[in-house]
Amino acid sequence: MKIYIAHSKKIPYERELYNPIINSSFYQNHTFIFPHLTTKESSNPREFYKTLDVMFAEVSSAATGLGIELGWAFDDHIPIYCFYKKGTKISGSIKCVTSNFFEYETESEMLQFMEEILDTITIKKQTKAF
Repeated sequence: MKIYIAHSKKIPYERELYNPIINSSFYQNHTFIFPHLTTKESSNPREFYKTLDVMFAEVSSAATGLGIELGWAFDDHIPIYCFYKKGTKISGSIKCVTSNFFEYETESEMLQFMEEILDTITIKKQTKAF
């Protein structure tokens, strides 16, 4: 699956998001796109979002660019799963694009949610194939 990792640039995303995913047990089984791995600027054209299978969004910190990406994914019918740190008040407008929210305390808990979601999607795709 092709999975886009959306987030605010305000968080320490390499340490708290990218590295844990890269070091996870499920990383090798999918194609993950980290928008700011090599540059701080996002350069994805509008049509890019149509190529995704899933969007994982870390929404603990609001950001305009993140909101635009969520809106495009929603508009293209891409499943969106939002993760946020326990105790964070997330933007109410995100509820317009998804009802899939996962509160986590630790990185390992966030990764566990991601793995379970990917397993469920994979099983559904395999079931549809038969």
